[in-house]
Amino acid sequence: MMDQQHPYLLKRLERLNDIGVALSSERDNKRLLETILLGAQEITNADGGTLYTITDDKHLKFEIMRNKTLDLAMGGTTGKEIPFLPIPLYLDDGRPNLTTVAAYATVNDKTVNIENVYSAQNFDFTGTRKFDEKTGYHSQSFLTIPMKNHESEVIGVLQLINAIDIDTHEIIPFSQANQSLVESLASQAAVAMTNQNLIEGLKGLFEAFIELMAEAIDQKSPYTGGHCRRVPELTLMLAQAAIDTKEGPLKDFTLNEKEFYELKIAGWLHDCGKVTTPESVMDKPTKLSGIFDRIDLVEQRFELLKKQAECDILKQQLEALKSGQAHDLAKLDLQLAAFNQRCDEDLQFLRKSNFGSESMTNEDQQRVIDIAANQLLDANGNSRPLLSENEVYNLNITRGTLTKEEREVINNHIVVTIHMLDSLPYPNSLKRVPEYACGHHERMDGRGYPRGLAREQMSVPARVMGIADIFEALTSKDRPYKKAKTLSESLYILGKMKVDHHIDPDLFDIFVREKVYLRYAQLFLESEQIDDVDESKIPGYQP
Repeated sequence: MMDQQHPYLLKRLERLNDIGVALSSERDNKRLLETILLGAQEITNADGGTLYTITDDKHLKFEIMRNKTLDLAMGGTTGKEIPFLPIPLYLDDGRPNLTTVAAYATVNDKTVNIENVYSAQNFDFTGTRKFDEKTGYHSQSFLTIPMKNHESEVIGVLQLINAIDIDTHEIIPFSQANQSLVESLASQAAVAMTNQNLIEGLKGLFEAFIELMAEAIDQKSPYTGGHCRRVPELTLMLAQAAIDTKEGPLKDFTLNEKEFYELKIAGWLHDCGKVTTPESVMDKPTKLSGIFDRIDLVEQRFELLKKQAECDILKQQLEALKSGQAHDLAKLDLQLAAFNQRCDEDLQFLRKSNFGSESMTNEDQQRVIDIAANQLLDANGNSRPLLSENEVYNLNITRGTLTKEEREVINNHIVVTIHMLDSLPYPNSLKRVPEYACGHHERMDGRGYPRGLAREQMSVPARVMGIADIFEALTSKDRPYKKAKTLSESLYILGKMKVDHHIDPDLFDIFVREKVYLRYAQLFLESEQIDDVDESKIPGYQP
């Protein structure tokens, strides 16, 4: 008999080893649990089985159910939910649940091998009997084995039903040999589950930390926090469109699941260096903004200038009256009214100039200089210009609200991002995160920053992120210094950037042709921004 069993036992041992190897390499949690249960069924020739995991509130959760006779497959990758409630490990009064065999095996950390549930005295199999009555099935032999991790904590339960004799096909008890094999498998399975949980835990912690970084930027600046969240979304949309394209220079471009995840992480981290950027620069809504907007001080100075002019006019009128030249009074009134009107016009012009624009003409800049030349008397009677050199310098910013020095501070965020990301010890699957994340300010002609990389020196994912970063900024509705642009306006500017060799031309064509811009807009833009786009009018676009 032993000689006949020996080849079969050897075969099962070999299969146990194969299953162990498969468990160690499986990274999908659902497939891992299925491999455990199906492997246990295979080496014991069991007709059915259930795998439970332990929840944080001390219940056994049904994860996988299989039964060959009933052709039943639930849980795991099947997509079919298991309709049974979790089994409590402890009763309402706090006592352990010892009448349910799976709970008993868990609480006592003990294998339970039952030859026939219909004659078992110590456990409540009412539910099993009802199941048999309803389905016509006959449950008989049960093998319930707790699965323990490396710290000897039970993390799950493996339960097999009805061992089948390979020759007679009759239901038989689970043998001691089978029990030993499944206990060995349960031990390997617990290690695999623990490893998977650790990997998922670390992955979850890593992603949570990344989102925390974005949240920190969000709290620091509500204007760029949304940017940190939207750029990854748009990056992945464009990357997927490039993967899906079947024509053009990028028809062979592809990313596997790990590479796609790597790009996602890079998208979340692409602006992490902004945690060091001063809010006064990052959120500068107007040219004269600092701790506060100095345009209010300028307005007060204009009022003082007008008062001083009025005092001067009144003195002149008083002298005219004393000298008997009353006919000069009206002329002086008109002179004061004209001066006040010019002051009001100049203030209105400065208020308009204080908001960043696409460009400020040389004539406008000269007018700022001329206005600054107006003289005020300070408390000591000393004459001083209406505007300081710093105020003139800020008001004469050609584009936007940032001075050259402030723009360098902003640009430095990418240098900080590089230093931060380069310092992290990445696993091999995330090695390219710094390259992807830190290239979104480079240009295809090599005139970008900080490294001055040209197109051929950049990977496709890095170039994808450059377009996503720019388009999000153009359409963003939460920037304090500009009005959100429509799709047509944004695509026109982006098209000009393609012609100017700023962005990747092939990716831009995919961005337009596959209407990535529209799918993004429907998720993130206001309805008034989503106008009708005439793609034939987009500069440089090649359908």
